[in-house]
Amino acid sequence: MPNVFGGNSYTPVKISFKEIESYKKTHSEIQVIDRYEELLEEIFLLRNAKYKFDKNYSAPFKEFIKTFGNLENLGNWFYFPWINSIIHFLPEEMHFEMRTGRNKNLITKEEQEKYYNSRVGILGMSVGSHVAMTLAMTGGAKTIKIADFDILSGSNLNRIRTGYHNIGVPKVHIVARDIYLINPYANVKAYPEGLTPANMEDFLNGEGKLDCLVEEMDNPFLKLKVREVARSIGIPVIMGTDNGDNIIIDIERFDLKKSTKIFNGIIGNLKAEDFAKATPQEIPKLIAKLAGANLAPIRMLHSVMEVGKTLYSFPQLGTAANLCGSVLSYLVRKIILGGKNIKSGRLEVNLNSIFESDYFSAKEKSYRKKEFEKFIKGPKK
Repeated sequence: MPNVFGGNSYTPVKISFKEIESYKKTHSEIQVIDRYEELLEEIFLLRNAKYKFDKNYSAPFKEFIKTFGNLENLGNWFYFPWINSIIHFLPEEMHFEMRTGRNKNLITKEEQEKYYNSRVGILGMSVGSHVAMTLAMTGGAKTIKIADFDILSGSNLNRIRTGYHNIGVPKVHIVARDIYLINPYANVKAYPEGLTPANMEDFLNGEGKLDCLVEEMDNPFLKLKVREVARSIGIPVIMGTDNGDNIIIDIERFDLKKSTKIFNGIIGNLKAEDFAKATPQEIPKLIAKLAGANLAPIRMLHSVMEVGKTLYSFPQLGTAANLCGSVLSYLVRKIILGGKNIKSGRLEVNLNSIFESDYFSAKEKSYRKKEFEKFIKGPKK
């Protein structure tokens, strides 16, 4: 039996109703959460839409409940060690029906099933954590692989949706735990060592090829290397770069066209090994191209130039991380559902250009151009 709040534990334990008493004896202050009848009521209403405007359904609901018999022995009980709780869930099929019921018909029944039975890999649990959670919320990707070697720090909380109680916990375990609390039937495979050359093949192709890869790592060599491998086996890759309050989206449809250039040719024909050999003078310019410095807000450029001087790290905002979660999970779903009209390329989702009335004025355009040129030239010696 797992220990309460046990170290690296991030998966729930399926137990029987009879085992609950023994858990109570060995786990002090354990919480038992049983809302099974309320969950069945949601199923009843989803199946009987006519009661949306007619609240007189007490009698037919009671008849519906009777068909199930003793509720305690129905569904499944799961023990979640990190919150010291036992929770009663509907069977997987009914749980899926309940939590995706309000997706209809924005997502059809057939689309939802295909989306749920897909396999998605997510590398990097800063922006990637938002993608993983949005996929889980929208009923997608029962099988999710997540990789990140990092643990949560206090300063991460400006953009990662969790609390201070998780400081020091591996980011992949935090995300996995939250996914399982939404769907205990999920299949989350966590790589707390992060992506490495040694586990890359297993991450992309183990137990079945990924249907889509979301890449959000910082390591330039691995960013290129994983794309080279993904392209060779036909896995589409998408990436979101937070850019102030905005985001830059890269789409590489290696599933449709294996000859698609890495990063759509933004860095030419450079290979991962070439990047490893690049000189210190060449690396910043290459990273600037990968990150889309030509699209960055001026405050972003100015802040980057202060890293190591007045700023400890590269600036990132929770607004952009959340936006990435929505846009990238949208793209994952569209690609998985066969959206051939989702093309390879780099696109920008720019809130400033939408809401700031002077964004496209000659003065502002000229100012942005001059500041970008300064950034590329670098500081004066």
